Amino acid sequence: MRTFLIALALGLFAVNAQAVDPASLPKIKISKLGLYLEAKDVPAFLKAHAPKVLFVDVRTIEEVLFVGSPDGLDGQATFGIMHYDKWDKEKNTFPRNPNPDFLSQFELFALDKGIDKTDPIVLICRSGDRSALSADLLARYGYSNVWSVVDGFEGDMAKDGPNQGKRAVNGWKNAGLPWSYKVDQNKITMGK
Repeated sequence: MRTFLIALALGLFAVNAQAVDPASLPKIKISKLGLYLEAKDVPAFLKAHAPKVLFVDVRTIEEVLFVGSPDGLDGQATFGIMHYDKWDKEKNTFPRNPNPDFLSQFELFALDKGIDKTDPIVLICRSGDRSALSADLLARYGYSNVWSVVDGFEGDMAKDGPNQGKRAVNGWKNAGLPWSYKVDQNKITMGK
């Protein structure tokens, strides 16, 4: 029993050592729960907590279809809906509003996998903004162990150098982690 407790403590320390310092994050990537992972650490985190861990992509279905998605996802639940009928001149993009169906879409995957509100949940988006916002929403509904992947699937934009303006700094794809364009219909939400 003592050996098991020591191994458990060392395992928890190793997993917690992957946490990101919130002081190093821009405000948009900070969640109320303060639980963060870098993409490169996600596979080990998922393995350490299997089978009672849920890995969900909160990007739009268009992003998943045309940009790809990480291997090992349990599901995709769109957090933000793009409004293609409007243009935000200040941000030079289409505005995005929260998806009113996000929670119910997310909970389909949680229920299917038997995830409790205290089990680890890992959320990934393009670059860590929407995963933090999604984590905050889930925390409001009682989920207490929600981790945001701070560099997301595509990573942050390079501020200078030959890749300036490109998402080439970090993230799932840039870390060389396995991903695919293949979409499993059972792991995507077909709603809004």
